[in-house]
Amino acid sequence: MSQSTPLSRRILRLPEVMATVGFGRAHIYNLMATGRFPQAKRIGVRAVGWDSWEIEVWIAQHLEG
Repeated sequence: MSQSTPLSRRILRLPEVMATVGFGRAHIYNLMATGRFPQAKRIGVRAVGWDSWEIEVWIAQHLEG
């Protein structure tokens, strides 16, 4: 039985999301608008972030095909 260590859940800001998925800002927002990418969550008056687990799940789904 293999045991994997759980990733720590945290808020990712846009530059980190861009680096993680390899997409630019405009493409990420276009995918969000069409429901094909996890939605950003408001974390402040002028700030948004993404749930790291949602991004990891999205990546895993796209790697599986």
